[in-house]
Amino acid sequence: AFEIESMMREDLYRAVHAVYENKKELEALEDEDRRLVEKLELGFQRSGLALASDKRERLGEIRKRLSELGIKFGRNVNENDGRKTFTREELAGLPDSFFDGRETEVVDGVEKFVVTTKYPDMVPVMELARSEMTRQQLAVANEQRCPENVALMQEAIGLRLEAARLLGYKTHAEYVLVEKMAKTPKSVMDFEADLRSKLNALAKRELSEFEESKRADKAAAGEPYEGLFAWDFRYYANQIKERKHKVSNEEVKQYFPMKQVTRGILDVYQKMLNLRFVKVDDAPVWHPDVEMYEVWEAQDGTFVGHFYLDLFPRDAKYNHAAVWPIRPGFAKPDGTHEYPVAAMVANFPKPTPSAPALLTHSDAVTLLHELGHVFHGICSLTKWARFHGTQTEGDFVEAPSQMLENWGWEPSVLRQFAVHHATGEPIPGDLVKRLVAAKNEGAGLFNLRQVFFGLFDMAIHDTADGKVDAKAIYNQLREDVSLFKNGDVDTWGMATFGHMMGGYDAGYYGYLWSEVFSADMYASRFLKDGVDNPKTGMDYRREILRPGGSRDASVSLHRFLGRDPNNKAFLKSIGLDTD
Repeated sequence: AFEIESMMREDLYRAVHAVYENKKELEALEDEDRRLVEKLELGFQRSGLALASDKRERLGEIRKRLSELGIKFGRNVNENDGRKTFTREELAGLPDSFFDGRETEVVDGVEKFVVTTKYPDMVPVMELARSEMTRQQLAVANEQRCPENVALMQEAIGLRLEAARLLGYKTHAEYVLVEKMAKTPKSVMDFEADLRSKLNALAKRELSEFEESKRADKAAAGEPYEGLFAWDFRYYANQIKERKHKVSNEEVKQYFPMKQVTRGILDVYQKMLNLRFVKVDDAPVWHPDVEMYEVWEAQDGTFVGHFYLDLFPRDAKYNHAAVWPIRPGFAKPDGTHEYPVAAMVANFPKPTPSAPALLTHSDAVTLLHELGHVFHGICSLTKWARFHGTQTEGDFVEAPSQMLENWGWEPSVLRQFAVHHATGEPIPGDLVKRLVAAKNEGAGLFNLRQVFFGLFDMAIHDTADGKVDAKAIYNQLREDVSLFKNGDVDTWGMATFGHMMGGYDAGYYGYLWSEVFSADMYASRFLKDGVDNPKTGMDYRREILRPGGSRDASVSLHRFLGRDPNNKAFLKSIGLDTD
């Protein structure tokens, strides 16, 4: 609300506009100062300061209501986890560790295990439970959460369109994309259509393997085959990976104890970015699980900033993985600098009575990704808070973190921190080879799912009349694009699609759009020069992280790559032929 009210102040707008209109004065400013004036001028206009008073007042009301809707939507998601109970037989396929210390209930005289829709429960059940009924019931429980959020999203869609029209735009997507690298809805739709076309051929080959596996399972059980459903994707992707590459997530996670993995990944970042991290004992934190770290320059001992790690699930906590820039860095009037502070939040598995917290390989990649956001904030050095860290174009902001996911697939890096939790033995080279070989298994279907999310986002936000049924569009598009059936049970998965109410509206395409840049940076510099090359790491810190949003992302990319980016490395990275 404070930010909304600040951008509605006429006195501030008049001051900024006076400088903006004085071209001689504007050109005399330093680059970052001039960029600030230009961005503020655009921001005030987009906040309605150039509108008549009645329209401006209505726009302010819309913005405040949208803020309220977003907060309420997110709170509903965080406070309403789905919950089911299953017998041990219904959970056949899950390892003994899944049941270690798990809550039980007696239902109709039968002891059952409690399974929630939190990630540490949901993911292993969807990947390993042999019973299709079990997977279906948990998937439906997850997608029938927060029915009240359907109306909240519908209201937000209408209000966003009304606001865009007040400002002279045809659609909300058109309004949003002006400030992105893509610039127009057409650019986004062309990107999604081209990628969908390329992925379909790969995905259909993968789908035939899924069908073959499920048909065999049904035949063995004496049951009819009725098709592939949304709750089948993770299970058969995992089955095929195990069969073709002999990779078992249960085997792999024995070599990913969270304590060692976290320490090892932090060490990777220390070396790459020439930093030193110091854990703060007895730190003032909001929960006993939270850790606080100081960040120092490795060479001269200069203090850089702080970050927090809040990595385990708990009731009413944000239930995905994300990073919040608690305080941006900026230059103070006295010439000193405000130090940045960032916090990473995740929901990784907790320790059990018989084993420490063990991560899947996917969890480790998520940790690399989210810490990439942390250090984008920590390593940024800008004059103005407005441009600090991740305050870049929205369709570039994921690129630095996506690039750093590649370290989770580098054998030399994995050997630095992947050790058996009981013996301390490093991960076997053969297991690493099998893990890397399985990287692109199911990549076509996985990326079609990302295309689906992007197309849903555009379908509800690139509309000129606002007459959209978000629930119906979500269900229909998911079936059409992802190639898996929804089933005949009524669900509303869009009601927990937090991105649509948390700042990614008309921007979800950016996850795949920015993959183009991340793949190019990794292949053209780090893979070529060596992932542990200190010069490349410092080039990356100087040209990509340090500027934040103080210059266009295209300039930063050109400086780091020595040329404009292209999509060859991206297409190759997801298993598509680039010839």
